[in-house]
Amino acid sequence: MPVFNYKFTVDAPVTAVSNFHHDTRILKKLSPPPIFVQIHNFEPLGEGSEAEFTLWFGPLPLRWLAVHSNVSSNGFTDTQARGPLAFWQHTHKFTAVSPTQTEVHEHIEYRHKPGLAGLLTRILFNKPGLWGLFTARKLLTRWYVRQQASEAQVISEK
Repeated sequence: MPVFNYKFTVDAPVTAVSNFHHDTRILKKLSPPPIFVQIHNFEPLGEGSEAEFTLWFGPLPLRWLAVHSNVSSNGFTDTQARGPLAFWQHTHKFTAVSPTQTEVHEHIEYRHKPGLAGLLTRILFNKPGLWGLFTARKLLTRWYVRQQASEAQVISEK
């Protein structure tokens, strides 16, 4: 089974990174063009919570149902219950590097459907494609968490 790992740091405490990932708008925020997300149902992040959405790769829709588990302030796992791949499990782990810096570790185990049924996911969810997606997510995570910190600073100064 293929495995994809990706690590990056964010200049923010673990609580800020965790709070960002608990935002029900997270998937839209972390999906770079040409991927667009249509949310059908996105429950607040918690044990057993579900997120149902369609990822649009240009004109190509991939409908997905993810179920969350192992939810804590240090991360969570989302597992595809229904979707385009034979198997997809994505674990997000947040580790404090210092009081003001967090390492985010993305660990994905996945398997494509056999034959023609898995052709599209083999094109979209291969290691170079995942590397590009998670590089974009790294930059977006850093930007959004920095924005949240700036907004919090402005509020606390009032």
